[in-house]
Formats: sequence, structure tokens, C-alpha cells
Amino acid sequence: MPDNTDDAEWPASTETPSTPGSTYNDHTAADRLHVDDPGELIAAVPAMVGFTPRRSLVVAVLKDAPNPGSSPIIDAVLRFDLKPCGRSQRRLAAAYAQAVAQICATSTQGSTKVLAVIVDDRVREPHRNPRHGATVTGPWAALVAAFARRLAQQEVFLEGAWAVRAIEKDQQWWSLLETNRHGVLPDPAASLVTVAHVLNGRPIRSDRSELTDLVAPDDDLVAQVIALLDSADARALERYETAVRRGDPDGYHRRALELVLWQIADTDSGEALTASACAELAAALRDRTVRDSLFALAVGEHAAAAAENLWAALTRALPGSDRADAATLLAYSAYLRGDGPLAGIALQTALDADPAHSMAILLATALHTGMRPDTLRRLAYSGLGIAADLGIDLGTDPMSCAAPDHTAL
Repeated sequence: MPDNTDDAEWPASTETPSTPGSTYNDHTAADRLHVDDPGELIAAVPAMVGFTPRRSLVVAVLKDAPNPGSSPIIDAVLRFDLKPCGRSQRRLAAAYAQAVAQICATSTQGSTKVLAVIVDDRVREPHRNPRHGATVTGPWAALVAAFARRLAQQEVFLEGAWAVRAIEKDQQWWSLLETNRHGVLPDPAASLVTVAHVLNGRPIRSDRSELTDLVAPDDDLVAQVIALLDSADARALERYETAVRRGDPDGYHRRALELVLWQIADTDSGEALTASACAELAAALRDRTVRDSLFALAVGEHAAAAAENLWAALTRALPGSDRADAATLLAYSAYLRGDGPLAGIALQTALDADPAHSMAILLATALHTGMRPDTLRRLAYSGLGIAADLGIDLGTDPMSCAAPDHTAL
């Protein structure tokens, strides 16, 4: 796919730097959002995407409401970076349309209708050219027109398209398809969708950089961890060999898993994560049994948010394939709770650290093709089974386990 589809997400939302993706909302608030009210729709975009987009094309995929006569429901939202105006409009339109049509095809009802919003401080409101009498709409109107034509070739239809310079209260919006239709944005913070997301504990970030900062490497800490990794790995190997000689390899897996769970609880209580602890955790996560069981935390009532905090901290602290392991755990947890932008950024981080990381590749493929989070829950259920075989119930409160006995390891 062309490189001009950088950063695509959905509302939910999914994203990666080379291919678009998406996520799904629960529709409790979106059901009350009338898609025939452009101002309300645009004001709800930050909540649906997870952050306030800038210089972006946002596309909402629609599905029919369960009750005849009701407004359509927003089923998924994708966000694309808008490249400089000099780039080929046709190439951009083709790439965007291909991604959107793919998501429509995998929608629950095979969606055929979409809406689009251009958010760009460079955009110009349509005006009459006094010389020629024609309406001047700016470059993005041409992009949207080409986008609509490309979609129609795949039997997906652009029902509405609007432009706004920024998603802020009292900003002017205008239609890119209907002459003289325009309006003023209401306060995005008061949007029904925004309020519902905040009440559900879903953060709405002011900028995408807040997401990238979550996984940006801490160079000083990474250097400290690298200096300790070999010795931590050697100790883990020695403990495993000792357990095997005792005829109890599962004892090693169980204690290593308990070490991670204890660290999740410790970090959640406000304890700083040291370089030594990061090295020990990296060694524990190199054990596939331990790592695979931890996917179960993404569906746990008690530990999902706390685990995500640890995965993000480890992503910032670890190098190479260890960084990829932590970022993949973070991505999976974010994916399951509908935070597509964070999932996409975490997956790209994992693949940058280890391009051959099989789980990151699998999840990135799922994200880009529009696979719903519920479809991936069986990975978490498999983790529950692995932990149960080790004598640990991750379905209750996994952080309630006692601190691990390092001498027994």
C-alpha cells in the first residue's frame, strides 16, 4: 500500500504508520448521535478517535439502526493523516478508499455508506471567485470528490463530507458536497459521545503525541537495563534448569508469572520501576508460557489498566525483542478495550523493535483488516487456561497474589 496512508485509526480506532486500521465503539452514546447533524458529529470526533485529530481525514462507517426509521449508527471510524497538498490527489484518494472499502466489507452488515470529515488548519471555506464567478473550494474538496468516486466503484457511497479548521467550540464547518451548507461547532467537551467516554473512564487526549509519548524509549533507563539483562537472563535460566532437574518445570513458570503479577500490583501502588526490576521482568517474559498467559489480563476486571501501565513502562525501558514483547501485550490490551490508536502505535513500536515478532504481526493484520476486538478474546481465554494449569486463577484478582519468594525460584 502507498506510504501516504500513514496513521489510520478508528473509534474507536486503529492505526499504524503504513496501513490504516480501526476499532469499534460500544454504541450506547453513538446511538443517540444523529448523523444528519454535522456539527454534533464533528464535535464527537475526538471522543470517537481517542484524541483531537489535526490535519486528518476522518471517515465514519455507518450501519443501519435496528429500528426502522431511526438514524444510522456509526459502526467504525478511521483516521488518516492528510499529506501536503502537493501530493497526488488521486493516489491519496485511491489509498483511502481501498482502506475504507475493506473495513466496510468486514462490517457486521456489510456497510455501504460512510461520512467524511476533513480537519485541517490549512483548509479554506468555499468562496466565490469575483473574476470567474465560480466557487473556489480548495484542494481537499477535490480529494474528497476523488475519494467518493473511488468508493462508488466498490459500491460504497459517501453520504456526507464536511471540513473544519479545528475541532473547537465556535469553529466554522462547511459541507464539501452541498453548496452553502455550513454551521458552527458546539462545545466538543459537551458532546454526548464525549461525556459517555469520560464516564466510562476512556481518556480523550489532546493530541496524538500523548500516545507516542507512552511508548517513547527512555534512553538512560534502556542503557541501564541493557547492562543488567544478561545476568538476569542467566539467573532465570539457572532457575529453570533447577526446576527441570526437580521434575517441576511448571514450578518455574508459576513463580515467574507470580513475579510479573506482583510487579503489576507494585507498580499500580505507585512504586517506581527500577532498572533491575525491568531486567528481571524481561527475563520472565522471554518464557513463552509466562508471556502467553499474561494476555488473559486484558479481560480481567481488576488488572487490565494496571497491567497496561506496566506494559507501557516496560516498552519505554526495554530494548529489541524484549521491547516488542511488552509493546505487544500493551497493544492487545488496548485493542480489546477499543483504543485503536494506542493499539496501532504500540504494534508499530513492537514491529520496529522486532519486525519478525509473530504475535505483533498477527495483531497488526487483525487491526488493519477490521477484525473486531471480541474475535480476539479467545487469545485471552487461552491465557486464562495456561495460568489455570499452573495453579493461578487470573479470572479473579490476579494482583492479590503474595510477593514471590525469590529464594524458591
